[in-house]
Amino acid sequence: MAWQSILSRKIASADEKSALAMTGRVFRYLAILFIVYLSYLNNGFAQTQNTDNLYKKPLVDVLKEIQTRFKVQIKYSEPQVKDKWVNYAEWRFRSDVDETLTNVLMPLDMKVNKEKPGVYKLKEYEYYRWEVQDGWAYLDTLATKYHDKASWEKRKGEIKPELYQALMLSPLPAKPNSKPIITAKRVFDGYSVENIALEILPGVWINGSLYKPLNVKGKIPVVLSPDGHWEKQRYRPDCQIRCATIARMGAMAFSYDLFAWGESMLQFKYEDHRRSLAQTVQALGGIKILDYFSSLKETDTSRIGISGGSGAGSHSILMTAMDDRIKLSAPVVAMSSYFYGGCPCESGMPIHQCGGGTDNVELAAMAAPRPQLLVSDGGDWTAHTPQHDFPYLQKMYGYYGVQDKVENVHLPDEKHDFGINKRIALYDFLIKNFKLNGAAVKDKTGKYDESKVTIEKENAMYVFGDKGEKLPKNAVMGFENLEKLFPLSTTK
Repeated sequence: MAWQSILSRKIASADEKSALAMTGRVFRYLAILFIVYLSYLNNGFAQTQNTDNLYKKPLVDVLKEIQTRFKVQIKYSEPQVKDKWVNYAEWRFRSDVDETLTNVLMPLDMKVNKEKPGVYKLKEYEYYRWEVQDGWAYLDTLATKYHDKASWEKRKGEIKPELYQALMLSPLPAKPNSKPIITAKRVFDGYSVENIALEILPGVWINGSLYKPLNVKGKIPVVLSPDGHWEKQRYRPDCQIRCATIARMGAMAFSYDLFAWGESMLQFKYEDHRRSLAQTVQALGGIKILDYFSSLKETDTSRIGISGGSGAGSHSILMTAMDDRIKLSAPVVAMSSYFYGGCPCESGMPIHQCGGGTDNVELAAMAAPRPQLLVSDGGDWTAHTPQHDFPYLQKMYGYYGVQDKVENVHLPDEKHDFGINKRIALYDFLIKNFKLNGAAVKDKTGKYDESKVTIEKENAMYVFGDKGEKLPKNAVMGFENLEKLFPLSTTK
């Protein structure tokens, strides 16, 4: 550079003292140049904060600024904020922290849960979880569409066929000609158990265990017992206890697997359960199970019920809305106007867009005037059932003059499970509406006694052998092959 050449000549012609002075001035000059350069860089960065560059900032920086400005704590993990940017970041700030968080996070399909005053936790947007008041308001809006039995029946007539269409079950797939696969019967105190597999599509089975009462005369009622997302599902002790107790009271209880759960995992992976088509296969399975039991000479078709908990509670609501052969329903820790089910097996297909938009409480109302029990608790999304959702259902049953046919047992101090008090509520309801023999399962003091139930090992409840060695050769293996049976499917 030119200044370097000048400096060299001056230093060469000056004495040592002059040269040192000159060198000092040059270094000061370089320092000034460096400061100017930094200022230029900062100016360049500032220039990016304009509309041409969307006033964008890293999400992590925006969250830090929100915490500082509003004096709150926001919990998040590094992966949640990595490589995420907020457009027009500063313009999204408002005087209220909640409004600011909504403005910042909604375009990113994220939200916060308020754990306590001043403390928030960052979460991905949950399409299936609404604010309580939003769910109630939407249910109130739906309720304006009908005002008596006739207008409600018209509404039901609009929703029902659309449920089949939304699930890609209109028309229903052809029924395979195969016979059910039934294992040897095990006999216990007052009941027996045999495992059954029904082919619902070519090469696709739904498996379960049938609990039957011993020494029962006449037609026998049936209680379909899908189980929810708890570990071990139908193999769990509390599930076996529930079904065996129902059998000891005089009804058949059929406990069956959800899709890609239990023995279904011989054909499909666990992660396939969280694909939208799972809801379709489960609904089809429920229909084929109804076909099977309705065809048995021993079945009392006027007393066919369904009761499942959690995700299987959502399944129970859907099945009852779709199929009038179900005469009684008891969804446990499931129904809510502000929670649509967190698993695609509950909300993966567009069933909640039917009839111009619906929700699980309106679908539950489609059970009227058939008896229905709602079991709710204080530890999940059913915590507010008695306040709004249950009164709505009472009004709907009132259209038929049978308001007492819908009941709610609310357990405010309990959590999300199918524990003893929830089972007792179900037993009482079945005894009342299906005329079962409660005395057969109660002790001398009148309390339910489940101690006579034998808890079997898991492999005793398999249809296809300990290692799946008895799975038929034509079994469909893998989700990709299942999709081929539904040509309209777009789920990947």
